[in-house]
Amino acid sequence: MAISRTAKEQAVEQLSGELGRLSLAVMTDYRGLTVREVEELRAKLREEGMTYRVTKNTLLRLAVQNSPAMAKIDPETFTGPMALAFSFEDEVAPARVIFQYAKEHQALEIVGALTGDGHLLSAAEVKALATLPSREQLIAQVVGTIAAPLTGFVGVMAGNVRSIINVLNALAAVEGK
Repeated sequence: MAISRTAKEQAVEQLSGELGRLSLAVMTDYRGLTVREVEELRAKLREEGMTYRVTKNTLLRLAVQNSPAMAKIDPETFTGPMALAFSFEDEVAPARVIFQYAKEHQALEIVGALTGDGHLLSAAEVKALATLPSREQLIAQVVGTIAAPLTGFVGVMAGNVRSIINVLNALAAVEGK
């Protein structure tokens, strides 16, 4: 069923607005997934605060042209059936969720991604992004790296105090005999 011109204009306007404020939009080829599988993927993305929408390439091309943040992207790169997983907060979450779902469902193919600063990522780059440690894990690694020298310093200082106490105990033992 064809949609009216005003509906298309509204869709382009909405898509342009979303492209202007996104952190990452993972592009997927969803052919081969059942309706139930697509709904399951949407639910997983919704749990993480993201959306998943099938987008017509012509409307996406117009939205990219209308979005100043996407000026560097060639709109002709959008080909074939495509759905976008949008995230407006986390730069890695949509890549991680889509990557995990694609491992379970071979029919879902990662095509690439659009970043908030107007770069187009390849499928390999999206997969690499998806395998990065989570933000919490990276913070824990940084804290551990910072704490390691301090822990060593405390151990060395405690060892010096222990040595002094051992010497004093030995002196006391010698004088007590």
